[in-house]
Amino acid sequence: MGLKDDLKKQALRLSGKAMEKLMADEGRAMAIATTIGRVQRGKQALDRGQEELMKAFHFAPKSEFKSVGKQLAGLKRRLRELDEKLGDLSDE
Repeated sequence: MGLKDDLKKQALRLSGKAMEKLMADEGRAMAIATTIGRVQRGKQALDRGQEELMKAFHFAPKSEFKSVGKQLAGLKRRLRELDEKLGDLSDE
């Protein structure tokens, strides 16, 4: 094993011990879980607000950009395949 693997194992072991100590107290563990829940709800609210703002300014939401990106990737792949077939036909 190399130094990199040893460091990873040590870091994992230390982080595990830290989490054990942090979560040992039930009250503290509940407070952390509550805080994480609040952060997640806040992020969801921020995402919804961003979507509404983008719609108000007549911009496409992120979800549409992802969809268009996937379609574009598919078209590029298909174009490459057609280009290869045309290349094969011209070589014959």
